[in-house]
Amino acid sequence: MMLKCRSASELVSQSLDRELTKSERFSLRFHLFICKYCNQFNQQLQAIRIALTQANKAVENDVSITMPSDIKKRLLQSIEASFK
Repeated sequence: MMLKCRSASELVSQSLDRELTKSERFSLRFHLFICKYCNQFNQQLQAIRIALTQANKAVENDVSITMPSDIKKRLLQSIEASFK
């Protein structure tokens, strides 16, 4: 059975948090192949995730940020938690 866009977008989102089953991956890939809107949503979500990961690393490695280390650590943890 073919996925509807709502189910496909939910699987795209869930794929960020967990490994999809083989059946889910197959259904999602097929849907993304034929649906340009869901494919675009998937690409945008992946781009956002990459950008936030890079921003997180930049903040983590930036010695010019002069806030207390415990606050800096909590801020980074909060950013990471919002994408899990």
